[in-house]
Amino acid sequence: MNMQVKLPFDEMLVDGVARDIYAAYADWLSNTPPEQLESKRQEAELLFRRVGITFNVYGETAGKERLIPFDVVPRLLAAREWKLLSDGAMQRVRALNMFLHDIYHSQDILRAGLVPNSILAHPQYRPEMIGVNVPGGVYAHIAGIDIVRTGEDQFYVLEDNLRTPSGVSYMLEDRRMMMRLFPELFRKYSVAPVEHYPHMLLNNLRAVAQPGIQEPTVVLMTPGAYNSAYFEHAFIAQQMGVELVEGQDLFVRGNAVYMRTTEGPKRVDVIYRRIDDEFIDPLNFNPDSMLGVPGLMTVYRNGGVTLANAVGTGVADDKSTYIHVPAMIRFYLGEEPILNNVPTYQLSKPDELQYVLDHLAELVVKEVQGSGGYGMLVGPAASRKELDEFRLRILSCPSNYIAQPTLALSTCPTLVAQGLAPRHVDLRPFVLSGKSVSMVPGALCRVAMKEGSLVVNSSQGGGTKDTWVLN
Repeated sequence: MNMQVKLPFDEMLVDGVARDIYAAYADWLSNTPPEQLESKRQEAELLFRRVGITFNVYGETAGKERLIPFDVVPRLLAAREWKLLSDGAMQRVRALNMFLHDIYHSQDILRAGLVPNSILAHPQYRPEMIGVNVPGGVYAHIAGIDIVRTGEDQFYVLEDNLRTPSGVSYMLEDRRMMMRLFPELFRKYSVAPVEHYPHMLLNNLRAVAQPGIQEPTVVLMTPGAYNSAYFEHAFIAQQMGVELVEGQDLFVRGNAVYMRTTEGPKRVDVIYRRIDDEFIDPLNFNPDSMLGVPGLMTVYRNGGVTLANAVGTGVADDKSTYIHVPAMIRFYLGEEPILNNVPTYQLSKPDELQYVLDHLAELVVKEVQGSGGYGMLVGPAASRKELDEFRLRILSCPSNYIAQPTLALSTCPTLVAQGLAPRHVDLRPFVLSGKSVSMVPGALCRVAMKEGSLVVNSSQGGGTKDTWVLN
């Protein structure tokens, strides 16, 4: 279980010399004045502000919006590296979709003893979904798989995002920005395109409409303009050419959902929702929700509309479920996992709890339902007071936490105030499931802008980079 902390793997340089994949870029970089890079960074910031690519930080002053820092130095991946990542991510999502179908139907994996029955008491397990057959057996139509790197061919899955994964707009806009700022670089490199993602997404969503519908109507449902990811909702809807709707724009009649339009009601077949389960239908979940559609869940259960992602997917992206994904891959697919999990301690087990408490200063501890970098402790960066306070939180409910070694995440050169410097990165490729499972050759690359920081989340000050998969 123990993994030795070592110097981080530098994806660009080895002993001060550029790796083969970065050679042409390093040559270009050495001939580019630092002030030119800084000028391009400022231009990018101005353009992003003009487009409105901001996000709201919950808990801060109402209405305060931030621009996610954009780094003008791309992250490069070789075709063989991408094949490893994409094959591993798609394998994982196939197994997770089969797991979701299983736990809402025959529950074979529970009877086999590979996943504990306690999962049925999980707050994201939705009894309303028991026995419901979703089109194609697809529950997670859009999945974001967070991957970190520690060495040449050492990649680990950090977590699975299956509810309403965000960030794809940055993958697309970062690429557009790089092509605008550095067209000469795209002549040096054969970079795989990502612009077709909205088209792929729309085709996948149409493919999971109820059988017999020739031209399915797809909409994207948002909580509204005050949501932190509203820019992304509007952007993706516009890119797909579908209507962006709120709950008040939809209504239920019979066993169907309709959208209000200037030409009268129009039936909706597929709803790509960016709203959490508990808010989608006040008659079935939170009765105080003003964001949802009364009666939507009844139509969904009866097969009158498809929801993407399906209700009840949250039980599969919890950090306590993550531990069991390798077993799911073996159980459902009869394959060995292509990508490994980060070794993980389950604090519900007394011996592992004791180990974590004894080594708290060396580990990363996370709430099983936490996200966005909240509810976690990075032991090596924590003060004695923070360690003591977190210890008490763990002891109050050990099963609410998991712990992992502090991995030496790989670094990429990043433009900071002092010039180019290595900063830690992670990767979130997006896996689409419809008639088949597919991915575009690109991803959201998040970068920790602070020196030494391992926390890449935008809510915690992280930035983004363009990811170049080389043909």
